[in-house]
Amino acid sequence: MYDLMIVGAGPGGIFTAYEAIRLNPDLKIGVFETGSPLEKRKCPIDGKKIKSCIHCKTCSIMNGFGGAGAFSDGKYNITNEFGGNLYEYIGEKEAIELMEYVDTINCRYGGKDTKLYVNTDPSIAKKCLQHNLHLLKASVRHLGTDINYKVLENLYNVLKEKVDLHFYTHIDTVEHKDDGYTIRCKDQIFTGKVCVISTGRSGSSWMEKICSSLDIETESNRVDIGVRVELNAEIFSELTDSLYESKIVYRSKKYQDKVRTFCMNPHGVVVNENTNGIVTVNGHSYEDPSRYTENTNFALLVSSRFTEPFRQSNQYGESIARLSNMLGGGVIVQRFGDLIRGQRSTPHRIQGGFTTPTLKATPGDLSLVIPKRQLDDIIEMIYALDEVCPGTANDDTLLYGVEVKFYNMQVKVDSNLETCHKNLFVIGDCSGVTHSLSHASASGVYVARHLYGK
Repeated sequence: MYDLMIVGAGPGGIFTAYEAIRLNPDLKIGVFETGSPLEKRKCPIDGKKIKSCIHCKTCSIMNGFGGAGAFSDGKYNITNEFGGNLYEYIGEKEAIELMEYVDTINCRYGGKDTKLYVNTDPSIAKKCLQHNLHLLKASVRHLGTDINYKVLENLYNVLKEKVDLHFYTHIDTVEHKDDGYTIRCKDQIFTGKVCVISTGRSGSSWMEKICSSLDIETESNRVDIGVRVELNAEIFSELTDSLYESKIVYRSKKYQDKVRTFCMNPHGVVVNENTNGIVTVNGHSYEDPSRYTENTNFALLVSSRFTEPFRQSNQYGESIARLSNMLGGGVIVQRFGDLIRGQRSTPHRIQGGFTTPTLKATPGDLSLVIPKRQLDDIIEMIYALDEVCPGTANDDTLLYGVEVKFYNMQVKVDSNLETCHKNLFVIGDCSGVTHSLSHASASGVYVARHLYGK
């Protein structure tokens, strides 16, 4: 009988375990993770023998200790303006304080020499506003993919001595019992007094099934569909040198939809991502200058929210991503100039351009994949960004598709992130409450303090 069972070893689960042990070293804690230990997480794509996703049974990019954020570029945004609505549950001040606490832990375990960017340059915000672009305020700790890994490695070494880490353990069911909870993995059964679920964004489909089996109320949420933009790093240098992560929101004139930048990676690389067997695109960057590229990449995403009777927002996003996989065998890449002219990109056109792609993707036509509304929104924002960062709308700007951000159904939890079942908590991105590393980590700290801080 565990005192605390944690399903998922992403940032939410890690910080729940870390804070719980800090507050009560005698706790018996079990952490259950579908993927592998940190040192065994390795994507087989090497760019030579294996050039594209081979659909591993468990994706090492998405699963394992550290969650989907383990191989991200390690950006921790300290803000309530984006990254989730945790503050609506626990209060704005406490949410910021918890994110700042997470930052101190990350610095203590390897990130102390990384830079904290603070968005305080009014001239950039003014320049954006003049073109109907809205720059969101945040402090950003950029660990980089390399330092982020070291931080996780140090946290892993701390936790493995104090908690039971069960890897390759995909939980099939969660059952509420009189004395706590029972979780099952094939022929294995584990029991505990308290259960915290933190399976991340990649566990969205699984979370829906668990909520259904336990009669936990959920609300339909959104899905973000878009592309990853890659261009010469100099084009965005004014923003990235000052802010690193520029969160910019634009309202399209044609449809009045909100389009936003997401996950900006100065001098970074574009990478594949596998979610539930679907290959999408993402971006990474590094703290080490020797690993810099000549390009900057970022996502442009359009948020789609659905009303009754449609409740399958994730399935909608998956269907678009599957279409891309069907046409391109994975991710499709297209020059912006080709898209505007209504012609597909070819290997010859890509090779003849002035932007060298950092991901081997299939040249093609994104207009055959992305719905017209979202594509019109994206094109409109690219022209708006071109006013602030001239060169964004160059012919040789590369667009990779599709990038999809899946969000879990909004799980009904109270101000302590507790479900209708006592001692069953749902935190992090799988709850629909958080959408970022910092918010997910903070939610784990919050629940641990709620349980053991008194």
